[in-house]
Amino acid sequence: MARAVQRIMIVGGPGAGKSWIARRLGRISGLPVFHMDHIHWLPGWTPRDPLEKDMLTKDIHARDQWIFEGGHSRTYQARAARAEMLVWLDLPVGLRVRRVLWRSLRFHGRTRPDLPAGCPEILGRQTLNFLRFVWRTAETGRQAVRRVTDAPPAHLRVVHLQGAAEIRDFVQGCRPAGQGAGLIPPR
Repeated sequence: MARAVQRIMIVGGPGAGKSWIARRLGRISGLPVFHMDHIHWLPGWTPRDPLEKDMLTKDIHARDQWIFEGGHSRTYQARAARAEMLVWLDLPVGLRVRRVLWRSLRFHGRTRPDLPAGCPEILGRQTLNFLRFVWRTAETGRQAVRRVTDAPPAHLRVVHLQGAAEIRDFVQGCRPAGQGAGLIPPR
């Protein structure tokens, strides 16, 4: 019988679907979901101090149960040390750029569920700068994840998903462990 997991780390570049899969796995498992963007951003799209982000991230890692999605790669090793499963959404950068643009249009003037209050989607220079960031950091983002996945802690199950069908199949194969005991992932 597959073992239930209670701490799930989800990583990937912007637009890969981290928030989407985190919410789905949270609904299936009953595990609490945490979004890195809630830690990174303060209202008005003001970035939080990096040391404060480290502390807030560590507070989540210390918990017994979590699904934690998002970046802040300087905490990846600590997060992986506590996680039982790492889900890497490794999608092509062109697809991710299109998804980021689509969500900016879809949520224009409103705050997405994975962002803190006071951070509405804005179309303009900020959007263009972010799209350039997504494109420019595609490889460095992959390298940051590879530093964990190439030599993961012995206890960590790594799930590397490289396409929408793989992501969908993975989510559809997950089931609740029952009584808030976590998630049973597919083999």
